[in-house]
Amino acid sequence: MLPALIWGLDPAPMKLWKLGQGDWLGIAGIAVGLASLQVVLEEGNKDDWFGSPFILRLSIISAVSLGFFIWWELRAGNKQPVVNLRLFRSKNFSFATIANFMLGFVLYASVYLIPIYLAELHGYSARQAGDVMMWTGLPQLVIIPFMPLAMRHFDSRRLLTVGFLLFAVSGFMNMALGPDDSGPQLLLPNLIRAVGQAMVFTPISLIVTAGIEPRNFGYASGLFNMMRNLGGAIGIAVVQSFVTNREKFHEAIINPRVSLLDPAAQARLSALQQYFMARGMSDPAAARQAGMVLTGHTLKLQASYLAYGDAFALLGAGMVVAVAATLFLNKMPSAGNGAAH
Repeated sequence: MLPALIWGLDPAPMKLWKLGQGDWLGIAGIAVGLASLQVVLEEGNKDDWFGSPFILRLSIISAVSLGFFIWWELRAGNKQPVVNLRLFRSKNFSFATIANFMLGFVLYASVYLIPIYLAELHGYSARQAGDVMMWTGLPQLVIIPFMPLAMRHFDSRRLLTVGFLLFAVSGFMNMALGPDDSGPQLLLPNLIRAVGQAMVFTPISLIVTAGIEPRNFGYASGLFNMMRNLGGAIGIAVVQSFVTNREKFHEAIINPRVSLLDPAAQARLSALQQYFMARGMSDPAAARQAGMVLTGHTLKLQASYLAYGDAFALLGAGMVVAVAATLFLNKMPSAGNGAAH
């Protein structure tokens, strides 16, 4: 990368005096605020969120720092803000950024969720989970190069909407997960998601800069990408907590329905007791205890399948929000307006 920059950029003298014109208070506010928020999002689920004094203190620091950052960037005297938040006055930029935030939320959360699901419930290794995820990249290699051509013949907003809808469908297809749903069963939803991703990236990058002055393209690009990454960090944190809480929810519903007084449960335990005794357990009490342990493990697995299915449904709903945002976008006059990357 460095040799390419040296070759491609014209030599110019350093202008160190411009360091004095930097928006250093804005930089400090966003740096402290986002850094604290990132730690909160990564460690919150493990530390029981606001039950942890550390997470609570960091949350307060993040809220105060980001609040100060927003006030500082919007104040009338700030002529060179580090982030031009006034870009949100543009309708296209605002709704495209909402859609982009949800894209980051769902994209990063799904990339996190699928390998964890395969590892925890189906015993996949990192390599095996990687083989499953690999298929999501192949359709994009084929489709993305043709997206500029498609945008010349079709409304970019419609392409964006279709892409988000495909993304949503892929999430809803994984709602009813069970013991038989492992890597091969995730192939079709993953391919549909990959096609949706390929249809989204180029149009949304073009739409976000529609109507923005060329001098603000740098601001728009930075803010746009920051919101996608922020959506990804929040998406992973939300999915982590969501799966944990939904597992507890489903266990609370399932476990009371399995009573030792229930004839079906007694018959199941007797069958498991005979199963373990037929495989070498001579003590009937130990065999029955092993059957109870196995039953409890089965119930926990069922709650986990339901929780992961709920999480995929949440991701599908997130894409529905993105679709709703695209409906408020103004039509693009042409495809040659520049793009944010």
